[in-house]
Amino acid sequence: MNVLAVLVIAAASFILAARFYARFIARRLGEDPSRPTPAVEFRDDHDFVPTKAPVVFAHHFSAIAGAGPILGPTMAVLYGFVPAWLWVVLGGIFIGAVHDFTTLFVSLREDGRSIAEVARRTLGERGFHLFISFTLVMIVLVTSSFLSATSISLTSLWPLAKIGVKEGETFLKTVVVDGVPMGRIGGIASMSVIIITLCSPLLGFLIHKKGIRMTVAYPLAAAVCVVSVFLGIAFPVSMSSSAWMSIISVYVMFAAGTPVWLILQPRDFINVQILYGGIVLMIVSLIRTGFAGLRVTIPNLNLAEGVQHLGMIWPMMFCMIACGAISGFHALVTGGTTGKQLAKETQARTVGYNAMLLESLLAVCVLLAIGAFLNFSDYKSIVWPTGPGLKSNPILGFSLAAGHLFHAGLGIPTGLGTVFGILLVEGFVITTLDAAVRLNRYLFEELWEIVFKKVPVFLKHYWVNSGLSVLIMWVLASTSAFNLLWPIFGTANQLLAAMSLLAVSAWLMIRRKRAWFTEIPAIFMLATTIASLAILFIQYIKKKSYILAAADVVLFVLSMGVVLMVVKLFKKERLRASTSA
Repeated sequence: MNVLAVLVIAAASFILAARFYARFIARRLGEDPSRPTPAVEFRDDHDFVPTKAPVVFAHHFSAIAGAGPILGPTMAVLYGFVPAWLWVVLGGIFIGAVHDFTTLFVSLREDGRSIAEVARRTLGERGFHLFISFTLVMIVLVTSSFLSATSISLTSLWPLAKIGVKEGETFLKTVVVDGVPMGRIGGIASMSVIIITLCSPLLGFLIHKKGIRMTVAYPLAAAVCVVSVFLGIAFPVSMSSSAWMSIISVYVMFAAGTPVWLILQPRDFINVQILYGGIVLMIVSLIRTGFAGLRVTIPNLNLAEGVQHLGMIWPMMFCMIACGAISGFHALVTGGTTGKQLAKETQARTVGYNAMLLESLLAVCVLLAIGAFLNFSDYKSIVWPTGPGLKSNPILGFSLAAGHLFHAGLGIPTGLGTVFGILLVEGFVITTLDAAVRLNRYLFEELWEIVFKKVPVFLKHYWVNSGLSVLIMWVLASTSAFNLLWPIFGTANQLLAAMSLLAVSAWLMIRRKRAWFTEIPAIFMLATTIASLAILFIQYIKKKSYILAAADVVLFVLSMGVVLMVVKLFKKERLRASTSA
């Protein structure tokens, strides 16, 4: 398959969906441009902050994208290119984008409340309690997976020969391992991440307090990105993966308690420049190489190896590719931060539906980069290593593919392109950790309200709740391998998406609105994730990963409780409808 043809078909599908299907759903929801949003009505300049559309889109896109649309496709393409590509395109249009748009819209109509609070209003107190408990477990798996991936990738080394350069002929700092010259790819990204983080408060002050124009903010953010890369090349940071794990944990604990305009928004705004730039460079490179006749070289179908490592293609591939097609984490972002920043209700469609499609387009580019520019044996040795003591490093796998793509399409040196590829992931992994730990903090605060009649004062402090979130994340990431964490994270993520769609469907049913466009995706994702939990439970027991097996059981029990309550509500509403008729 020619890479350009595959890209054009996907992009055209996304454009048509944004033009027609998103508007169709907006009409069914009752979109009202004159209705005040929670950010306007409850403005406090801490969590509720009316924000310019480009800034809130940047925050939302970088928060939901993170590493998901890169890591998921990179892991799951083991099944073959065709099934992964089909799931990203069709899942993104009819399931993922619908999920994001509707959960954001419902959050706006419910005063910026979380999806768990929406469940409280539709399913009652028990539904709320189940939702909170499930979401807490799921976010711990999200943060643990991303922390593990980040700590490994920031220490990435790769043979210079496979990058296409010789020692002394590259800007990469080198180290010799077992007689093989290796390039320190991760160290450059490490310094870049540090510089961007340190500059974020200044940009946040200029945007929020001084009100600088976007025509000034964009070049400033881009300049920070460029300078951070040059400083990374000159002064790469080299530390162990365990050290990085601890440093990142401490950082996100503090970042989760600061006002959103101080670190979260500006950091997202800076990071998204890298992601926007990366998407543009990948698209341009794919177009140029496509015109030159470049084709996808990895197998279209590779079911035997996929099943060997992961299990049956259904349900496992549909859970491995989480954020590229649908992600329950997005519902936490829409109700946790984005729903408190939109200045107009009409922005929900632009931010919710279109940001998901852009994420799916990124996932398509990732699949094409790996499928056409990374030797399949190298791919398996990096992402699915089989030797003792070897760790899966999908971020490095994607970065190498991106480096070869940029070199073939634009003439960028492979080493520099590989570094840029790793930067595409690193900034957004930490950005996602920022948002996820902040969301976990909110959920713990809500959980204590359930557990205690009178919440102890110390449990109301955000440092305590942020610290608890970080501690659990660190322990699980330290004790579990990434390739064990990712499948259960993906399953929990997709299961939360199914539950969120059920909550939205219940919300619409109570208001006598048709909800087939959320009900059908909810049922499909529910069946998929329940099957995945059963498969993973057996795998974890065989591998003696008892903590993850216990998490698997907890997820199943909590989700079944929510499902039973939704079924009960549906029966009640149908009975009421038939009686009134």
